[in-house]
Amino acid sequence: MNKFFKWSLLVMTISCITCNAFGGAAQIKASMKARLPKIEALKNQAALGENNLGFITVLKNSANATALAAAENKDRKIIYNALAKKLRTTAALVGKRRAKQIASRAPKGQMIQDAKGKWIKK
Repeated sequence: MNKFFKWSLLVMTISCITCNAFGGAAQIKASMKARLPKIEALKNQAALGENNLGFITVLKNSANATALAAAENKDRKIIYNALAKKLRTTAALVGKRRAKQIASRAPKGQMIQDAKGKWIKK
């Protein structure tokens, strides 16, 4: 199973988990799925990275990278808040746990932020 497929599957799983937690889950799922190839391409160019809070960070400024990161982070925030409510925890904790999952599954060459805040190329 290729990494793109695994990432897509994970996004869809998270979206499905949150379907009952808030309205608009189908819209968010569709938006995230549509953005995924562009985000992955920018991550492979080290223009975007995954931070240790579970969000995308722009590492090389461009209008495209900034817009994609903002849209993705907005959707992730909604998902993290919904999961936190469902799991009776904080959105920050959900994001940090998600960051660890993302980092462990990130393909070689992508930028991730470690727990101490240092950016590393995987």
